[in-house]
Amino acid sequence: ADYLDNGNNKMAIQQADKLLKKHKDLHCAKVLKAIGLQRTGKQDEAYALAQEVAALEPTDDNSLQALTILYREMHRPELVTKLYEAAVKKVPNSEEYHSHLFMAYARVGEYKKMQQAGMALYKIVPKNPYYFWSVMSLIMQSISAQDENLSKTMFLPLAERMVEKMVKEDKIEAEAEVELYYMILERLEKYKEALDVVRGKLGEKLTSELQSRENKCMAMYKKLHRWPECNALARRLLLKNSDDWQFYITYFDSVFQLIDESWTPPAEEEHSLEGEVHCSIEQAVSFIEERITEESKSSRPLRGPYLAKLELIRRLRLRGCNDEYKLGDPEELMFQYFKKFGDKPCCFTDLKVFVDLLPPSQYTKFIRQLLDVIPLAAAAENEVALPGDIKALQQHLCVVQLSRLLGIYHAMEKKQKLAVVQELMLRYRHGLEFGKSCLKTELQFSDYYCLLAVHLLLDLWLEGEEAAVWQCLTLLEEGLSHSPSNAQFKLLLIRIYCRLGAFEPVSELYASLDAKHIQHDTIGYLLTRYAGSLGHYAAASQSCNFALRFFHSNQKDTSEYIIQAYKYGAFEKIPEFIAFRNRLNSSLHFAQVRTERMLLDLLLEANISTSLEESIKSMSLTPEEDDIPWKDLRDNRDLTVLFSWDPKDRDISEEHRKLSLEEETLWLRIRSLTLRLVSGLPTLGHTIQPKNSEKTAENGVSSKIDTIRALLRQLEAAVDSGKKFLEQKIQYPVLGPPPTRMAGFFSNGSCQCQTSLFYLVSDIYELDTNGLEDSAEIQERIGNSFKSLVERLTDLFNKCKGDLIEVTDGTLKTHPNLLENLVFFVETISIALWVSSYCDSVLRPFKSNLQKKKKKKKESSVAMPPVFTHFLDYVTELQTLTSNVIDHIKGLEIILTALKLEELSLKDTLLLQEEKKFTKTVQGKVQSSYHHSVQEIGELLKKRLDTIKKLKI
Repeated sequence: ADYLDNGNNKMAIQQADKLLKKHKDLHCAKVLKAIGLQRTGKQDEAYALAQEVAALEPTDDNSLQALTILYREMHRPELVTKLYEAAVKKVPNSEEYHSHLFMAYARVGEYKKMQQAGMALYKIVPKNPYYFWSVMSLIMQSISAQDENLSKTMFLPLAERMVEKMVKEDKIEAEAEVELYYMILERLEKYKEALDVVRGKLGEKLTSELQSRENKCMAMYKKLHRWPECNALARRLLLKNSDDWQFYITYFDSVFQLIDESWTPPAEEEHSLEGEVHCSIEQAVSFIEERITEESKSSRPLRGPYLAKLELIRRLRLRGCNDEYKLGDPEELMFQYFKKFGDKPCCFTDLKVFVDLLPPSQYTKFIRQLLDVIPLAAAAENEVALPGDIKALQQHLCVVQLSRLLGIYHAMEKKQKLAVVQELMLRYRHGLEFGKSCLKTELQFSDYYCLLAVHLLLDLWLEGEEAAVWQCLTLLEEGLSHSPSNAQFKLLLIRIYCRLGAFEPVSELYASLDAKHIQHDTIGYLLTRYAGSLGHYAAASQSCNFALRFFHSNQKDTSEYIIQAYKYGAFEKIPEFIAFRNRLNSSLHFAQVRTERMLLDLLLEANISTSLEESIKSMSLTPEEDDIPWKDLRDNRDLTVLFSWDPKDRDISEEHRKLSLEEETLWLRIRSLTLRLVSGLPTLGHTIQPKNSEKTAENGVSSKIDTIRALLRQLEAAVDSGKKFLEQKIQYPVLGPPPTRMAGFFSNGSCQCQTSLFYLVSDIYELDTNGLEDSAEIQERIGNSFKSLVERLTDLFNKCKGDLIEVTDGTLKTHPNLLENLVFFVETISIALWVSSYCDSVLRPFKSNLQKKKKKKKESSVAMPPVFTHFLDYVTELQTLTSNVIDHIKGLEIILTALKLEELSLKDTLLLQEEKKFTKTVQGKVQSSYHHSVQEIGELLKKRLDTIKKLKI
C-alpha cells in the first residue's frame, strides 16, 4: 500500500505477487495488485482481478475499502453498490457497511434505494441523522421525478408526514432538521405552515446564518403577499442596520404595494405580526430622511441611506410624481454623495445605477462640478493638474469613468480623443508613484487610466484608424509590465490579439490568468473560439483538454459534495449541487468543445497516424447518436467579464446575448452534423453483394445510408437557418461576444464543398449497389461531381491568397480572414480525402473483377467504365491543387520571415521612447504567431498530400 501511495505502481504489483505466492487467497493483496495494474494502464487485467475478489463477496474492511478505491478510479461507482449490498446481506447489523451502502447509492443517484438504506440504518441505530437522510432522499425523488404531479401528491407529502411524526414525538434535535422541514413545506407551497415553523419554537434552532429566521420569514411573507408584515419586518431590520440594501428594496416594494391596495392600519390592534407598518409616501420619505440623520451620527460613513434616497426618487419618477415630496435634486444629491465617498472605488458603481436621473443637457456641467472639488495641483501654468495622494487619484478616476459612461468621450473628434488618451496615460504613469510599494500580485492604483485610454483607442480603431489598435496593444503590454496580475489587461489583450488573428501570445496570457474550476466554462470560450480557427492546432488540442478535464471531473466531484452535505446535514445545499451539475452537463461550451475536439482529432490523425475507422471507433462515435441536449443548452459564458464603461446604448444588451446564443447553437448544429456525417463513412464499408437488395436490408447497411441521407437533409436545413440568421447582419459590441466562424464558412465556399462531398458519398453508394453494367447515368453524375468539386476547391484556395500582414504608410494591417480561410481549406480537403478513400474502397473490387474477366476472356480490350478515369483525374487534380497550396504556404513563410518590422516608423502616434520598445514586442508577437500558424497548416497539408498519393487505383 505504501508503494501505491508513493506512485511506485510496479513495485506494488511485485510485492503483491510475492504475498500471493505465500497466501493464495489473500483478497486484499489481489485488490492492491489490481489498483497497481489499473494505474499502469492495464485496465482489463485489473478489472478481471477485481471481479474475482468481488465474486467471493468479501466482508473484511480492507478488501472493501480497496475495491471502492479501485472502482472509483475506473469511474465505475455502480460496482461499489453491488459490493456493499452483498456485504450488508452477510453482516446485517453493521452500521458502518449500511452507511457505506447509503453513500454508494448517493454517488450514483439511486434515490429510492437511498431512502430504504436510510431507514434500514435507523432501525439498526436509531440516530436522527439517518432518519433524515431517508427524508432527504424522498425530496430528491420529488426533484428528479419527471412528473410534477407525482412529486406533489406522493413524495413530498410522505416526507412531510415523516418529519411531522418526529415533531409530534419531540425528537427534532438539529438545525438541519428544521431546515429540511421548511424546505418540504416550501416545495409543497404550504407557505403559511412554513411561516409557523420558522416563527415557532422550532425556529429558535435556526442560528447558524445571520438573520436566518428573518430572511425565511420575509420569503414566506412575500409568497403570501402579506405586504404589511414585509414592510414592518424590513423597517425593523433597517433600524438595526441601515446599510442593508436588500431590506431597502423590500421596504420600498411593500410601501408601494400597500399604497396601490389602499391599505389602512386597523384602529385598535397591532398593525401587523411584525409591528408598525408604513403605508404612505410621506412616511417612507421621512423614514429615509431619519436614516440619513442617524447616519451622520455614526462612527463610520454608511452608503445605504444616501443611495436609498436616490432609489426612492427613481421609483417616484417612474410613478410620475416626485417634486411634491421635496426629496432634493438628484444632481445635487449625487454631487454630495461624491464628496462623501468619491475616494472609494465603489463610488462609480454606486452612481452608475442612478445616472439616468440626470438630464443629458446637464452632463458636462455635472462632470465639471465634480472636478472642481478634487484637490489637483499643476506644477506649471499650462501643465496637467495632478493628484497629490491616492484619495485624490481615486476621486479623479471616478470622474473619468463617469465621463465615459455619460458618453462625453464618445462625442469627441479624433484629435480631442488622442489628446485625452495622452492625458490619461500621463496620469497613469504619474499614478504609478503611489504604488511603488505594491506587491507583484496587487494592482496599481492608476490601472484604470490605462484601460480607459485603450477603450478610447479601440473607438478610433473601429472608426477606421488602423494604427490605433497597435497603440492599444502597446499600452496594455506596458500596463501589464507594471501590474503583472491585472486580469483586465490580460483579457483585453487576449481579445485584441485574437481579432488580429494572432493566437500565439494568447496561450501564455490565458495560462497566467490561472482560470479555476467553473471559469473553464465561463471564460474558456475566449480560448477555444480562436485556437483551431487560427491554425494553432496543438494549442487548440490543449485548450480543449483543459475544458474537458474540468467538465468530466465535475461529474465525480459533485457526487463527493453531495455525500459531504449528507454527512454534515447541509440538506438545502444538495438540490443546489444537483442543479449545478445539470447546468454544467448541458453547457453550450461543453457541447462545443466536445464536438470541435473530435473534429480536430480527426483532422490531425484520421488516415495519417491511424485509419479513419479506428479514430472514430476510439471516440466511440456513431452517426445515429446525438449526445447534445439541444432543448436544455445553457449559455454559461460570462460576456461581461471585460470591464466596460460604455453608455447603455453601446453596451452589450440582453438582445445581443440572445442572438449570440442563437448563432452559437446554429453553428454547433452544423459542426455536430458534419462530425456525425464523417463518422458514418466507415459504416458504409464494402460488404454488399451488388443487386441483391433482400440481403442488404438484413445486413443493416442500407439503413446506414438512410441515416447518412437523413443527416444530410438536417445539415441542409441547419445551413439554411444559418444563412437566414446572417442576413440580419448583427454587429456585437467590440467587447461583447465574439461572432462564430459561420459567416466565413459560408462566404468562402467551404460549406458548399463539404455538402456536395456528402452528396457524392450517396451517389458512390448507389453505384456500389447497382454495379457497373447499366449505370452510365450515375457514372456521369459522379464524374460531374468530381469536376465541380475541383473547381470549388480551387475557388476556396483563391480566397486564401494575399498577404497575411501588409504594411502601408508605415502602418501594419493583418488579414486574419485569409488565415481562417486556409484553415477551412485544410479541413475541407481532409473531408474530400476521407470521401475519396471511400470511393477507392468501392472502385478497387470492381477493377480487380474486371481484370479477372479480362484474363478469362483473353481479350486485350475490355472497355474500362468511365468512372475509373473520372476518379483518377480527380485524384491527380487534388494532388496538384494540394501541392500548389503547400507552395503558396512556403511563399507566405518566406514573406513573413523577411518582413522587417523594426523599420516601421509608427508615425503621427505620439509614442514615447519606452512605448516604442513595447510596440516592437507587440509586432514581433503578431509576426511570430502568423509564422507559427502558417507552419502548422503547412505541416498538416504535407501529411495529407502523402495520403493522396496512396489513392491511385
